[in-house]
Amino acid sequence: MFNIGAAELILILLIAFIVVGPKDLPKVARFLGHAIRRVREMIQEIKKESGLDEVEKEIRETQREVNKTIREVDIREDIRQTQRELRSELNGVKKELDVSKDIREAQREVKKSLQAESTPQKTEAEAEKDA
Repeated sequence: MFNIGAAELILILLIAFIVVGPKDLPKVARFLGHAIRRVREMIQEIKKESGLDEVEKEIRETQREVNKTIREVDIREDIRQTQRELRSELNGVKKELDVSKDIREAQREVKKSLQAESTPQKTEAEAEKDA
């Protein structure tokens, strides 16, 4: 409720010890404890009478439902899955393109070898005549 740390509490107790004195310190501490308890009880009673506790519960429940709906409707995972599938498909297409390049290269080599075979080769005798 007060968000008091250990260092702050020690400082408060030290000041109270100096101001009140060691003789009356337990009485003052007891009085403060009772006063804080009464204030908390009054706050709870006011909440109950005004219906604030019910409103607070409804707000918390609504917040839980909204968070649950957000988690259910969250499409980020679907988008990630679609991205993975698209990458996989693109990689497959890339591999196919690489294979088709290899096929085209093989076709060129076959054409070159066929052209080389179809051109008449000079015999040794014809080569000597030309020289």
